[in-house]
Amino acid sequence: MAPELDGARGRARLVDPFGRAISYLRVSVTDRCDFRCVYCMAENMSFLPKAHVLTLEELDRLSSAFVARGVRKLRLTGGEPLVRRGIMTLISSLSRHLQSGTLDELTLTTNGSQLAKYAPEIKACGVQRLNVSLDTLDPEKFRAITRWGSLQQVLAGIDAAQAAGLKIKINAVALKGVNDDEFSRLIDWAHGRGMDLTLIEVMPLGEIGEEGRLDQYLPLSMVRARLAERYTLTDIDYRSGGPARYVRVAETGGRLGFITPLTHNFCESCNRVRVTCTGTLYMCLGQEDAADLRKPLRASESDDPLFAAIDEAIGRKPKGHDFVIDRRHKRPALARHMSVTGG
Repeated sequence: MAPELDGARGRARLVDPFGRAISYLRVSVTDRCDFRCVYCMAENMSFLPKAHVLTLEELDRLSSAFVARGVRKLRLTGGEPLVRRGIMTLISSLSRHLQSGTLDELTLTTNGSQLAKYAPEIKACGVQRLNVSLDTLDPEKFRAITRWGSLQQVLAGIDAAQAAGLKIKINAVALKGVNDDEFSRLIDWAHGRGMDLTLIEVMPLGEIGEEGRLDQYLPLSMVRARLAERYTLTDIDYRSGGPARYVRVAETGGRLGFITPLTHNFCESCNRVRVTCTGTLYMCLGQEDAADLRKPLRASESDDPLFAAIDEAIGRKPKGHDFVIDRRHKRPALARHMSVTGG
């Protein structure tokens, strides 16, 4: 079968072995973060040497290569993307693809700690919406989950983002025995401010310390059943580009999403790949197979070796992931931390 061409640019679109068009790229711009969330990082993390991390110019060139091959949605992640020095230079530069029409959406996932500082600039670059990770509205619990974070600082950042005209979606990781008594409060709060809320099952990535994944894991099938006792939940055909499946909450009028990598594998429609801040391309979040894009990126001023490496990698994209949490699998499914791959 001949490759599908992008008429605007004349280059073959990226299509994996299962016929899924790759239209969504998540780029981690840094492995560093100003929080140490208990499900994401160990408290004493060892971060990458700066020489291993792509420059902002290289991140721009790499992202643009994917845009040239049909990626229509680009999400910057981390770590915490807004702690990367000079990050607004990258966001501003990538916004040219929005202006040219070759990119439909440029967005970020952030912990919100730096939004009070950057929100107006981000909006000025053409970014329309952000995902903010927020697992609790209890200040003491927030500090316990993030180890270092300030809830007040994050809420001020959300205020600033909404004031700047940015749409906000709240992402909350469901943690058994930690925030499982707060989901109704989070729903009412988020929907009361016009924000969608997505609940996410904890993912088995990286060693995180004394607590095991089994201790944290809360099936969202159980969460939904509990919520249905209080709210009227109706499945809706709404997609934000990611793996969340949404319901409408009749009592609030808002949308509630569920991301369920364990209780409901969402791989069949996967259109996403991830690039780390070192230029490593992961074709699947839940597999170890990866491709080094830093080497071809730095080997030539021409993008041809880069395109060839991307093509070869997409040709190996698997059908699905291998995430599992049960009492026979005490260790994480994958050794790398979520902050390395990008949230």
